[in-house]
Amino acid sequence: MDQDAVLNEFRAAGALLEGHFKLSSGLHSPVYLQCARVLMDPERAGRLCAAFADKLRLTGVDIDLVVSPAMGGVIVGYEVARQLGVPGVFTERVDGAFTLRRGFDIPKGARILMMEDVITTGLSSRECIKTITEWGGDVVAAGCLINRSGGQADVGAPVTALVTIDAPTYSPDNLPDALKAIPAIKPGSRDLKS
Repeated sequence: MDQDAVLNEFRAAGALLEGHFKLSSGLHSPVYLQCARVLMDPERAGRLCAAFADKLRLTGVDIDLVVSPAMGGVIVGYEVARQLGVPGVFTERVDGAFTLRRGFDIPKGARILMMEDVITTGLSSRECIKTITEWGGDVVAAGCLINRSGGQADVGAPVTALVTIDAPTYSPDNLPDALKAIPAIKPGSRDLKS
């Protein structure tokens, strides 16, 4: 799947949005990718995650387990794990920090793919990777459907993205006039402080 085909899947799902968005990182952007809308269609999710799994296989990395941060990474992590034929678990926030719950475990030394839906600043990815390493896992790869940082986000592991785009982001005190003129919408999953 090339970039146009992937972005067409997002457009067809109504998941490539334009306007003024306050991202979960606290940054603002004129572009938002709502992966939940893309992944709500099992056929579409399967196509995208199969394409990602094929791309990851080309890197030659060997994976024992897929670990994703909740909420955004749960569906994509599950489907990528299914495509790779390995188990998949997820971390979730408890008192603001990622942890494993629900009886999930990471075997010591397991080769882990940390799988996200979208990487912007890489904060959730870094937090998830920190949890994985604290449990004794070896994060050999990070993955996402969309890397909207233009490949600049450092998550602490080699990143494989189905598509890398350079979607502009701005700090709240450095908004371009076009964004200042539009009220911000907060579609993300992480609680933000004003």
